[in-house]
Amino acid sequence: MVETSPTVTVSDSAAVVIGGTSGIGRAIALAFADDGADVVATSRSADAVEETAEELRDRGAKTAEVTCDVRDNESIENLYEVASDAIGDIDILVNSAGSVARASVSEMSDDQWNQDIDVNLTGVFRACRVFGREMESGSIVNISSMSARQAREERPAYCAAKSGVNGLTRAASADLAPDVRVNAIEPGFVKTPLAGDGFNEGTELREKIDEGTPMERVATPDEIAGAAVYLASDAASFTTGAVITVDGGYNDNAL
Repeated sequence: MVETSPTVTVSDSAAVVIGGTSGIGRAIALAFADDGADVVATSRSADAVEETAEELRDRGAKTAEVTCDVRDNESIENLYEVASDAIGDIDILVNSAGSVARASVSEMSDDQWNQDIDVNLTGVFRACRVFGREMESGSIVNISSMSARQAREERPAYCAAKSGVNGLTRAASADLAPDVRVNAIEPGFVKTPLAGDGFNEGTELREKIDEGTPMERVATPDEIAGAAVYLASDAASFTTGAVITVDGGYNDNAL
């Protein structure tokens, strides 16, 4: 008998993407929908949630409109209840909410530090805790950053938080195995609204990035979404506790 290899698809899955209304998270939510999953994409913005939900419906996905603030555990619990009522038992969670405070170690305030840690790290923990209790099987994908392993000026809280996401991913993968897999993606430079205009072609920063990247460009959000589809699919059925880098081969000494 010939065994069929697992395929890279999330078809017929029920997915929740936190931070799924812009940037990388939005690209992941739409990629899941295009692949046949039902998807709830959420963020703190009701307008963004409504707009993204309409696009998900246009692509044939069942969805629900619900906001979520990862700084509030009750908000995450409400998200799970609304999403599971709307699209069924959740078997994919993506944590993509983000915050970046820009200040040096000597100048960063406690409020800036706490905001970045709460959104980028503690929020991921809260979501893994709530969904990990309820998910009978499936996959959790955390969006980390290459900043987890690089020296970046004026981003101490962000770098610390993303390093923590990698450690949390490995710890959660042990706690939730064998039924729920937990992995992370470390994107490199990606052209998103959060990145601002600095990644535009012709800027001094973009030229330095291109020089340090063998692929000679920045990524699109869709290219990160491809890694998320893989990790969420049965093709990654023996992959857990992994941190996958998607950075075009960037040389971290270039900037």
